[in-house]
Amino acid sequence: MSDLEKPAKRLLDVLRGTRLDPPPVWLMRQAGRYLPEYRALRAQKGGFLDLAYDPASATEVTLQPIRRFGFDGAILFSDILVVPHAMGQDLWFEEGEGPRLAPQLVDTALTALTPAPERLQPIYETVRRVSATLPTETTFLGFAGSPWTVATYMVAGQGSRDQAATRRLAYRDPIAFAAIIDAIVTTTIEYLSGQVEAGVDAVQLFDSWAGTLSPVQFDQWVIAPNRRIVDGLRARHPNTPIIGFPKGAGGKLAAYATGTAVDAVGIDETVDPVWAHANLPAGLPVQGNLDPLVLIAGGAELDQAVDTILAAFAARPHIFNLGHGILPDTPIAHVEQVLKRVRG
Repeated sequence: MSDLEKPAKRLLDVLRGTRLDPPPVWLMRQAGRYLPEYRALRAQKGGFLDLAYDPASATEVTLQPIRRFGFDGAILFSDILVVPHAMGQDLWFEEGEGPRLAPQLVDTALTALTPAPERLQPIYETVRRVSATLPTETTFLGFAGSPWTVATYMVAGQGSRDQAATRRLAYRDPIAFAAIIDAIVTTTIEYLSGQVEAGVDAVQLFDSWAGTLSPVQFDQWVIAPNRRIVDGLRARHPNTPIIGFPKGAGGKLAAYATGTAVDAVGIDETVDPVWAHANLPAGLPVQGNLDPLVLIAGGAELDQAVDTILAAFAARPHIFNLGHGILPDTPIAHVEQVLKRVRG
């Protein structure tokens, strides 16, 4: 099949600035625990990392929601913490408690880590396998965690509600903390470049904890490092769109969009889509921002929420998505309801 005969990648077209009606759809964490086929594979395979680092299993998980729902985008099945793992920290998951990293950089020098970039090779193999299997019309999205969010786990050794240990370190010893951020930036550029070379069409930067910072720290630890990643990746792969998702940025969203120069901005569920359309740069593609909890609720409330978002972004390139990741107790019928509503 020639390039002229291939079906268009609608999501990729929107990331490049085209307004489409209906908008393309994918959902953050669409490959995961709400799907019975995922739970069956997880029970067979074992722990989360056993899935993520096994290319055959990770390929299967990435493709599951595409087979079931026909989303316009497939998101690589992996985790943001493979980057600190490749930087030399030990990584494991405690059952029911989440990820753990050691040694904690709150009291260990970055120079104590021995980089292990070979740990990323299985991820690249997964990308190659998915790219070879994915329907031609489906956009393949790679991703990485943004430096601030990744650093919060590296410093504290685990997730936290307020990222206090990391924020304190950034205030107390900004030189040491800047070295951590710099190292994450360098590794992330290499990692995303490897994903692109293996076959992804676009990438997303997840900054899950961007909303915990003061305006000054937001500029220093969110906008500036992400801009360096955007510039570094764009220098190598100028045709690969980059989505930035600074969860919790709120009123700082417009400054993030212009300061990072991302190709599209993801919007969380706390942001009024009407405000976002009015305040973000004209023509900038946006992604979002359905509340994952209204997706669980379903019914007329879900239909109304979908309609509100579609109306707010009717004059702008838009990718319909959630405002954060899909939750494990989400009914499959409600996902189908959203797709029917969006696609008409």
